[in-house]
Amino acid sequence: MSLLIGDKVEVLDEASSGRVVDIEGDMATVVMDDGFTLKYSIKELIKIEGDIKVSNYEVAKVKGEKEVQKKKKDPVRKPKQRNEARMVVDLHIHQLVKSSKNLSNFDILNLQLDAAKRQLDFAIGKRIQKVVFVHGVGEGILKEELKYLFKKYENLKFYDADYQKYGLGATEVYIFQNG
Repeated sequence: MSLLIGDKVEVLDEASSGRVVDIEGDMATVVMDDGFTLKYSIKELIKIEGDIKVSNYEVAKVKGEKEVQKKKKDPVRKPKQRNEARMVVDLHIHQLVKSSKNLSNFDILNLQLDAAKRQLDFAIGKRIQKVVFVHGVGEGILKEELKYLFKKYENLKFYDADYQKYGLGATEVYIFQNG
């Protein structure tokens, strides 16, 4: 399958779609419908025409074309690795938008909080147990707002992230898994 810049695509094994903005070798950069820019292997993408959604049959057909490999057992993780966060979310504004030139501090804070909530909900949905939110040191306003956001959830606890790895500018969230 050949992809071109501007093509609308969906991601295999994910309920997400976006538009191709760059292609380098076998990797495509996609601006997702939620505004995030992510890189995928071209093999993980399916081109969609117009507003037509890809059927499960087409997904199975594309997956069937790949060679089926036996799943290798994950290597045994050392205790230190086991405790590392599975997901890191950088909330610095330059990571969230292309330009923050015309944004007020209020707008920036709301964009950061929206991104944090969206990523936290994603982690809960995907059953990711640990998430680190990198908020920076600054004046501490974002950190306090994140604490307020996290207190709204019953199934998690939060605390300062590993100082050696993130310094003072990060909060780690542990999500309790039900069942």
